[in-house]
Order: sequence, then structure tokens, then C-alpha cells
Amino acid sequence: MEKEERVRFWWESANRNVIDAEDNYKMKHYDWCLFIWGLALEKLLKAQLINKGKEIIFTHNLIKLAQDAGFRLDEEECDNLAEINTFNINARYDDYKYEFYRRAMLEYARKWKQVCELFWKKFEEGLK
Repeated sequence: MEKEERVRFWWESANRNVIDAEDNYKMKHYDWCLFIWGLALEKLLKAQLINKGKEIIFTHNLIKLAQDAGFRLDEEECDNLAEINTFNINARYDDYKYEFYRRAMLEYARKWKQVCELFWKKFEEGLK
């Protein structure tokens, strides 16, 4: 696969995840909405890594991916990405699922969906 095809593969997959996250939000499946938003940001950052001629690293850590892709993050952004990183663990593992499900109610989901949307705009820069 050529570089452009690899970038397009990850970016299109990320875009499909955004649609899935929004669908889950509308269905009030807030925990899955946030989990999928985290996946979308991860894939978008992996598209950026490829676009910048770097190798994909096999991690779910959004802070590391963003920094490796060349994004400058302030302390608040690092804190926000650290919280979004927890969506990956909390939605996957049974011992965390119920706690995350209870936390991921409308207000929490609305706030973090908006934070994810802001990161999407930042991380998408240069791919359009």
C-alpha cells in the first residue's frame, strides 16, 4: 500500500468511527459513544503519523500518538487526552465497565464528546 492509501485507510476508518460514535450518542449509549470517539482519535493520529512519514506505533495512548505526530499539547490538553485514554480501558474490561457505564451519563458524555470534537479538528489539520 502506498503512503496516500495508508493515510486514507486510517482517516476513512476514523471517520466511520465518528459516525458510529454519534449514532451511539443519539441512542443514549454514552459509554460506547466515548469509547468509539477514543478509537476515532487514535486512528486519526495514526493517519497523521503516516502522513508525516513516521511509523505507526502500536499503542492506544493518545498523548504519545499526538506528540509523536508533532502536535504540541498544553497541560489541559494532556489532562483531557489522559481522561479520553481511560475510555478505551473502561469500555473494554468487565471490572471497569459498570463503573464507566454509571459515570458516562448525559452530562459527562456531552462534555467529553465536545472535547473529542475539538481534538478531531486539531488532529485532522493537514489531512483534508
